[in-house]
Amino acid sequence: MRTILHGFAVVAGVLAWGLSPAAARAQDCAGLKHIVIFQTTIESAEAVPSGGTFAVPMSMPAIQAGPLPAYCKVNGVIRDRIGADGKHYGIRFELRMPAGWNHKLYFQGGGGLDGSVQPAVGIAGRGAPTALERGYAVVSDDGGHEGPMDSSFGREQQARLDYAFESTPETARVARQLVATYYGSSPVHSYFIGCSNGGREAMMAAERNPLDFDGVVAGDPGFRLSYAAIAEAWDTQAFMAIAPRDAAGHPILSEAFSSSDLKLVANAVLAQCDALDGLKDGEINNFSACRFDPAELICQGNKTDACLSRAQVQVLKKSFGGAHDSAGNPLYAPWPYDAGMGDLGWRMWKLGTSKTAVPNALNATLGATSLADYFTHPYISGRTPMNLDFDRAAAEVDQTARINDAVDTDLSTFAAHGGKLLIYEGLSDPVFSADDIIDYYRQLQRDNGGPEKTASFARLFLIPGMTHCGGGPSTDEFDALSALETWVEKGQAPHSILAKGSAFPGRTRPLCPYPKYAAYNGSGDPQDAANFTCKSTQ
Repeated sequence: MRTILHGFAVVAGVLAWGLSPAAARAQDCAGLKHIVIFQTTIESAEAVPSGGTFAVPMSMPAIQAGPLPAYCKVNGVIRDRIGADGKHYGIRFELRMPAGWNHKLYFQGGGGLDGSVQPAVGIAGRGAPTALERGYAVVSDDGGHEGPMDSSFGREQQARLDYAFESTPETARVARQLVATYYGSSPVHSYFIGCSNGGREAMMAAERNPLDFDGVVAGDPGFRLSYAAIAEAWDTQAFMAIAPRDAAGHPILSEAFSSSDLKLVANAVLAQCDALDGLKDGEINNFSACRFDPAELICQGNKTDACLSRAQVQVLKKSFGGAHDSAGNPLYAPWPYDAGMGDLGWRMWKLGTSKTAVPNALNATLGATSLADYFTHPYISGRTPMNLDFDRAAAEVDQTARINDAVDTDLSTFAAHGGKLLIYEGLSDPVFSADDIIDYYRQLQRDNGGPEKTASFARLFLIPGMTHCGGGPSTDEFDALSALETWVEKGQAPHSILAKGSAFPGRTRPLCPYPKYAAYNGSGDPQDAANFTCKSTQ
C-alpha cells in the first residue's frame, strides 16, 4: 500500500504541475529535507543528474567510478552533540538513491580512523561496476567524528563507541527509513562491504548486529586493530634500530632497506616457493608450503645489492616472527613471506620513502596518531611507537580491544537468518597479517561445527602478492559483490572467484576459499584461470 501511495504522490505531482517524471522525482528528493527521524538532522537533499564520474580517493591504483546514474543524494547527521571534551560530534552520513533502484541497500565501510564521509558510490571490487551503477541505494558515514588523521576522538567515551561499532547500526537505521520514504518500500536485501577498517566494521556488523545485513564482505580486515597497532610499533622500533642516521644522529627509517634490498628478498621467496603450485608464474599460490629463511641472503663479505647485512636479516626475522613480550608471549601474529614485499604498497606502511629523519611510513604516522589517543586507554600522555613497552602493551590496549576488535566467533544468529560472510586478505598485506585472519578463521571453524558447516556461511579468500586492499604483483581485480549476491540470493556458495590484475596483463586466476589454493592442472594456457583447480592444502 505504501508503494502505491508513493506512486500516486509522484503521479499527482506530474498532473498538477505539468512536471516530467524526472522533475517530479527531483522534487520528491528535495522533500526529504523535511523528514523527521529520531536524533537525526537532514542537512541537504538534492537530485543529481546522470553522467558523473568519480575517482575513489586514497586508492592505489586509482579506481574510477562511473558514469553514474541519476540519483537522490541525502546528507545528514545523527546524534549531533557536544562531547564530554567540549568538541562537536555526530555521525555524519551520505545516502545516494538511484532512479532505477534494485530494491537493495549497500553500506560502504570506512577506512583508517574514518573521520570523513566518503562519497557513497559502493566499491564492489577493482574493475567492477560500483553498487550505485548497479542500482543499489548506497550509504556511507564518518564513524562518528571528523578528521581522518585526528585521533583525539579516542578520549571521548561515546565517540570511541561510535568508531568501534555503534555508528554502523545507527546509520543503517536512518538509511532504511529514508529509503522506505523515498521509494515507498524497504530494501529486500542489505549488504555491508568494506576494506581495512571497513573490513573490521563489516566483521563487527556480523558479530554485534547479526540481523542487520544479509551478507558482508570484509576485505583485509583490521579485525584485531588494537594488537595490530602494537605490531606497527614493533616493526617501527625494529627497523629504526638498524636505519642509517643523518648528520645529527637521527635514524632515517626508509633507508633501513633499500628498494633493491626488498626486491632481492621478494625474488628469493619466489625462487623458493613460486613453483609449489605447479607453475612458476610470479605468484605463490601454495603459500602454506612455503618455508623461507632470509638467512640465505646474508652477505659473505661487504654489503652489496646482491645480499643483506646480518643486521637486516635479523630484523626481517624479528618483524616476520611477530610482536611478543620479553617472555616470548605473542602480542600479534607472524607474517607470511610473499612476493609483494618488494612493492611500493608494502614499503609505504613499514618503511616509507622519506629521505629525512621525519618518517612518512604509515606505521609511524597513522600508527603513532592512533596509538597516542585511541588504542592506549586510559589515555597515556606521550605514547608513541618508539616508546611503547611490549611488556605493558597488552594491558595498555586491553580496554580498547574489548570494544573495538571484531574477534567474536559466535555467529549463530547471523548464520541462522541466512547471513553470509566473505573475507579476503592479501598475503602481502603489510599492516594486517594474513596469518592473523587465518587463525581467526580456524577458530571460527572450531566454534561453529567444523570446516564444512562454517563454509556454509563464512569463507576466507587469500590473494597472493596483494598488499593492503589491492596492489602488488597480484590478481587483485575481482567482483566481491556479485559473489556475495549469488551466495545470499541464489544459495550458490563461491567455490572460487575469478580475478585478474594489472600486474599480470591478460592473466586470470581463480581465488580459492581457504584452505584451498589455485593449482595449475599441468596443461593448457597458464594465463587462463580455466586451467587451474582449487586444491586443498590439508
